[in-house]
Amino acid sequence: MAAKNISRTSLRRRLPPPFNSHYSTATSAAEATKTAVWYTPPAPRFNPILQDQDTILTALSQAIQNSPSKSLQVSLKSLLPSLKPQHVINLISLNPYSLSASSLFSFFTWLSSPGNSTFRHTLHSYCTMIHFLCTHQMFLEAKSLLEVVVSRKGKDSASDVFAVILETKGTQKSDIYVFSGLMTAYLDSGFVLDAIQCFRLAKKQKFRVPFDTCRKVLEHLMKLRSFKLVWGFYKEILECGYPASLYFFNILMHRFCKGEEMRLARSVFDGIRRWGLRPSDVSFNTLINGYVRLGDLDEGFRLKNAMQASGIQPDVYTYSVLINGMCRERRMDDADELLNEMLDNGLVPNYVTYTTLIDGHCKNGRVDLAMELYQQMLNQGLVPDLITYNTLINGLCKKGDLKEARYRVDEMSAKGLKPDKITYTTLIDGSCKEGDLENAFKLKESMIKDNIALDDVAYTALISGLCQEGRGVDAERMLREMLSVGLKPDDGTYTMIINDFCKKGDLKTASKLLREMQRDGHVPSVVTYNVLMNGYCKQGQMKNANMLLNAMLNIGVVPDDVTYNILLEWYCKNGNHEDVSNLRSAKGLILDYASYTLFVGSLRKAPKFHSKR
Repeated sequence: MAAKNISRTSLRRRLPPPFNSHYSTATSAAEATKTAVWYTPPAPRFNPILQDQDTILTALSQAIQNSPSKSLQVSLKSLLPSLKPQHVINLISLNPYSLSASSLFSFFTWLSSPGNSTFRHTLHSYCTMIHFLCTHQMFLEAKSLLEVVVSRKGKDSASDVFAVILETKGTQKSDIYVFSGLMTAYLDSGFVLDAIQCFRLAKKQKFRVPFDTCRKVLEHLMKLRSFKLVWGFYKEILECGYPASLYFFNILMHRFCKGEEMRLARSVFDGIRRWGLRPSDVSFNTLINGYVRLGDLDEGFRLKNAMQASGIQPDVYTYSVLINGMCRERRMDDADELLNEMLDNGLVPNYVTYTTLIDGHCKNGRVDLAMELYQQMLNQGLVPDLITYNTLINGLCKKGDLKEARYRVDEMSAKGLKPDKITYTTLIDGSCKEGDLENAFKLKESMIKDNIALDDVAYTALISGLCQEGRGVDAERMLREMLSVGLKPDDGTYTMIINDFCKKGDLKTASKLLREMQRDGHVPSVVTYNVLMNGYCKQGQMKNANMLLNAMLNIGVVPDDVTYNILLEWYCKNGNHEDVSNLRSAKGLILDYASYTLFVGSLRKAPKFHSKR
């Protein structure tokens, strides 16, 4: 073999000095299990090379070359106790027998296997092997070792690892892959700041990391919503001469606007020109949408003007965003004017624009105008979607025009659109408010037939309709059904039913519902207590009314004027003037006009008042 012609003298010249005698002491198997994850020897003193160094390398090389991995244990049995990480480093760096990269990697991983408890790789040996693998295009294997390095060194280790990678680099042309892989390994472990530190250290050493790796860092920062770090790191990248991308600027702006970080979004927008690019319609629209979503319409319109001044004409999206902002502020006349401007500029509104305007007019009670826009939408050849129909149906139900609402449902169904939960709930609520409980319950059955689960809004609407008709028993039954499907009624729902039972004099059931509310974790509001207190007073149960007042105060529910006026009214009617005076003095009550008149009138009728005269 040619390798055998290598002279002992020439081999010695190529070998680095070994570590000192302290480092060469073998570590026992028991001690190895107690050591830290990394075996870190003391700093070596570089002594003259030992004569047996090349003998160990030769023995290692021959064993790797001639023995399958399974028989390495036997071949190296006598050598393992004296084997040091520096021997492995020299073997990888010099490779005197020109062993294949795959065989050296197999030997390296075999050394770190659980069976070889007497040997521990160092950070230097790992980094040397990583460089070697990258030089031989074995990137997957290098990646696996980098992941081991990062997992063992942990967070805030970038400076230390980078320094050793730099130290072990030698003349190998692997730096771009190693530094890129190290950044990726830190990212995969969730150590984003370490990845950024690696980039900065590479920049300091004038190594250029691929842009794809930098992009991965930016994506990780985006996921963490570290907006300031994202923009700061992107500026670092650009200052290093990486190409600016309008697409990425727009992505950054979109993310910042979505996170309501408008100052940063504006900084990114201004940076587009700074880095030699021109904002596009997407750039302007993204920023306009961000400001309008936060209610800053003035800035939205300023950007629209700036857009036109830069030679970019506002498009359908621009107008739709601004119209949406107008509608949310209930500036419907201005929104209509903007629609006309849009049409004058030759732009055809889409169904989103029309639906936004229809919704705005419906919410402002201008359903007739909403219907005109709906017809205009049809004339433009646009097909309304389910959202458009639900918006119209909601407006018609609020107006009380159930007949027209049902007609729109039929029209919607004829176009192949199936009513959803919103459609049904809107119609149920509208029917209950108009007193059409029969239709409301038919709609409920249709929902069940279509496998659409009723939500709390639908149940509350039905309970409200039943209570309006004085059907408290049916309302309570509906409450039980609501609870059985896992929905939690709110205070208002309970209060409606309690009020209906109080009106009928069924205070026992009303009190039971109040206790049930409290058991379910509700703190009844002052309105709930007032309803029950009024029921007690009407039945002449003043003792229970007083107990209810004390119960309110004990749990921190503050009585209001209605509470005291209820009590005053019934105290006065029952002639309990002393109780009235005590209530006034104890609670510091200031009577309103009605209560004052009632109180004075009851005093005039009292025997004590006449005797004093």
